[in-house]
Amino acid sequence: MRAHRESNVDLLLRAEAPDSVSANRGQITQPTLGERRARFQQYLGATRFTEYIDVVPPVVRVSADGSLGWVIVQVRAAGMQTTQQGSSQPLAFESAWIELYERRGGDWYRVGNVSNFKP
Repeated sequence: MRAHRESNVDLLLRAEAPDSVSANRGQITQPTLGERRARFQQYLGATRFTEYIDVVPPVVRVSADGSLGWVIVQVRAAGMQTTQQGSSQPLAFESAWIELYERRGGDWYRVGNVSNFKP
């Protein structure tokens, strides 16, 4: 959440595994870490949030052996976004997603994400 409010790509990707899988908009993809960085750099660089908050408390679980974990979140966001033409437009959405984490060498890495937006 802090990464979005501060437009901080490094913070957003600090736990990102290089082999992460994503599912959204009816597609499963495996973009490289560089591709994810470029996408978030463009998105966060053009967006200034005035609100980015949990709608409900996140649900967090860790497997009994401590090797896998997941979190389900639902956020509401609002702010302004700069278009490719340079004008600003309001941005507002509500979204929910699940992130999957795997412990590798003592550190947690985000290895999967399934997301959707409220119509």
